Amino acid sequence: MKFTKGHGTRNDFVLVDDRDDTLDLTADLVRLLADRRSGVGGDGVIRLAPTAALAASGDPAAQAALRDNPEARWFMDYRNADGSIAEMCGNGVRVFAAYAESLGLADLSTPGASLPVATRAGVKNVSRDGDWYVVDMGAWFFPAGDNAAASGADATVQAAGWDAARPALSVNLGNPHTVVRVDSAADLAALDLSRQPAVTPTPPQGSNVEFIDFLDQPDDADGTDGHANGRADGHLRMRVFERGVGETPSCGTGCCAAALAARHWRLNTDGTAPDTYLVEIPGGTVRVRALASGHVELAGPAVLTYTGSIEI
Repeated sequence: MKFTKGHGTRNDFVLVDDRDDTLDLTADLVRLLADRRSGVGGDGVIRLAPTAALAASGDPAAQAALRDNPEARWFMDYRNADGSIAEMCGNGVRVFAAYAESLGLADLSTPGASLPVATRAGVKNVSRDGDWYVVDMGAWFFPAGDNAAASGADATVQAAGWDAARPALSVNLGNPHTVVRVDSAADLAALDLSRQPAVTPTPPQGSNVEFIDFLDQPDDADGTDGHANGRADGHLRMRVFERGVGETPSCGTGCCAAALAARHWRLNTDGTAPDTYLVEIPGGTVRVRALASGHVELAGPAVLTYTGSIEI
C-alpha cells in the first residue's frame, strides 16, 4: 500500500489515495497504519475517496455533502488511531487539502481559490493565506444551550492528580469538545494527561478535552507572535487529550473550541472579547477567528513530510 505522511502543527496523519474507492479501511488496518512501532505511525488515518461513490453506496454523510455542495468531489474519511471513525479534524482537513494539491486534484495557489472538502461534519472550504491553509470550519454551538451561555459551564473535568474536578464548557464543532481553564502556565505544563480525563456528565460519543491558559497578548508588538499569517487580538496556550488517541501535540477543532470558550468566558466577565485568537499548542501555533456568520475559521500550516509503501 502506498501512503503519504503529513502533519498540521505536529498532529500527524497517514494519508491514503483511494480515488477508485477500492480500499476497505477496517479498524484493524487503521490501527496497523497508525502504530508507531509496527506501522507508519500517526494520530490518525485519512483516506481520500470520491464523494459520489460513497454517496451512491448509501453513505449519509457523503449524500448530505453533495446536497450541500455538488462541487465537493473528495471525501475526507478520517479515522482515529484506535480505528474508530471520527467526524472531522481541523488539522487533518488542512493536511488533506495539501495532499489533494500534491495529487493534482486541487490548486489553491490562485488568490480566491478554494477546495470544498466533504466530511462527516459537513463540507469544509479550504483556501490559502500565504503558506498557511485556512478552513471555514462551519457552524458551532454550545450543546447545553442557554444554561451554558449563562453560567459558562455545563460539565466538570477531573484530570489525573487533581484534588477536585473543575468546571468546564462543552463546545460542538461537528465533533465534541470539553474546555477547562487552568490557573497558570505552570499548572498547564504540570498536567498529567497520560490517562484520559473524566468528563461529567459523560458525553455519549466521548469528548476531546482541552486545557487552556489565558495569555495577555501575543509576544510581538505587532500582534503576530512571530507568524506572518498570525495576526490576532487574543492569545491562548493549550494542551489536549483526544478521544481515541490520547494527548496529541495539536488538535484543530480543539483549538477552535478553546478559542470559542475563552471568547465566551470573556464576554460573560468583561462584556467584550476579541474575535481572533492565536492558540499555542505543543506542536506550534494556529489562528482561530469567530466569524460574523456564526461559523469559525481555523488557519495554520500543513506539511507533507514523506511518501512510501507498506506491506499489509
